[in-house]
Amino acid sequence: MSLPADTLPAVADTLGYLQHHLQELTERQNASEHIINNTLAGLTAQIQQFTQLMTSPAPALTVAPPPVTTSPPPVNPPSPVPSTPTKQRTRPKLPSPPDFSGEQTSGRAFLNSCMLYLRLAPE
Repeated sequence: MSLPADTLPAVADTLGYLQHHLQELTERQNASEHIINNTLAGLTAQIQQFTQLMTSPAPALTVAPPPVTTSPPPVNPPSPVPSTPTKQRTRPKLPSPPDFSGEQTSGRAFLNSCMLYLRLAPE
């Protein structure tokens, strides 16, 4: 960028300083975005691993038969235990993602929270 010939040297120096500072800030922002993207990729991979672990069937447990004992049977057999209906396991209720504020700086965080919610609660 060229300046008019009648521009004061102090203004030209200040403008040069500001351009240099802006370039440094841009480089820092690019480096931060790179770090954030790498971290996000790692977290996404970990979430996928956890999701696979949660959705894969649990390995069958083998129960060893009780050891054979030679003690005499009890005189009075124990009364039968009333059967209780088995409860179906339920997942904890996940909170829905927060409302999007519309700010560009919070867009990535909102998108990540939506993706996480959809992966953990596909129903």
